Amino acid sequence: MEGPYPNPITPTKTRVGWIGIGVMGGAMASRLLQAGYTLTIYARNPSKCVPLQSQGAHVVNSPAQVAESSDVVFTMLGHPPDVRSVVLDETSGVLSGLSPHGVTVDMTSSHPDLAREIFTAARVRGCWSVDAPVSGGDIGARDGKLAIFAAGECTVVKWLHPLFEILGKATYVGQAGCGQSCKIANQITISSNLVGLSEGLVFAEQAGLDAQQFLGAIKGGAAGSNAMELFGERMIQRNWGGGFVGYMVKDLGMGVDVVEKAEDDKIVVLPGASLSKQLFSAMGAIGSGMYGPQGLITVIERINGK
Repeated sequence: MEGPYPNPITPTKTRVGWIGIGVMGGAMASRLLQAGYTLTIYARNPSKCVPLQSQGAHVVNSPAQVAESSDVVFTMLGHPPDVRSVVLDETSGVLSGLSPHGVTVDMTSSHPDLAREIFTAARVRGCWSVDAPVSGGDIGARDGKLAIFAAGECTVVKWLHPLFEILGKATYVGQAGCGQSCKIANQITISSNLVGLSEGLVFAEQAGLDAQQFLGAIKGGAAGSNAMELFGERMIQRNWGGGFVGYMVKDLGMGVDVVEKAEDDKIVVLPGASLSKQLFSAMGAIGSGMYGPQGLITVIERINGK
């Protein structure tokens, strides 16, 4: 069989492409460069390429050119329409330039239906597609400790493990689209954690407790969580960087606003996620819209007159 898959992945033979070099994508791409992989990159804003270019990445002018120079192309973008344009555009998209048996891996938090559409389009061209969104934030991206929810053809996901291991821990969650569904469920879960953490800190402060002492007291008990580890200190220190709450609103919206049906044809009702989406959306109304998700505490504070 000709082409990249299923030949073994190695830094000396496997060419990697990366599209989407924001806070998360830039850190992830940098880890692949540090691991010795040849990286070809594209960004709509060329100035964003400079840090990776200084590490040896090669910059090209379109997603198609990235694909032409790569065996595996990663995308880490903002929204589903960005993914559709970058991957599926007939003249400049990734699939228009990817060689047979090449693989495109979308790590964007996107829609399950779009992931399935991309998988079908890739197979028509003799290529493969994997949807593999991540959780772990900017710290996880920097440290290579992301949780990766990988879906598609199982053997292709296994083949990608040498690359995934540089970025974090990959779990195979099912056929095309299941990675995106897993990420939506992840966001539903973590959003509720952040609501509880925000309310707990505001209550503790108004009750006269020391916030640092409060977190230290509860983190070893049932209330402890990765959300607390990632965001608790940032809430206390008023450190709002490392993300953009609009992505959380987008992800929750794909679970709440879009009618998703289970196999028994019953609509999934998500009252907690609906409330979380409203609270995160309120951050924009009070001037916290450019904060990371830890900024949710500003909404709870505002509700309490602070």
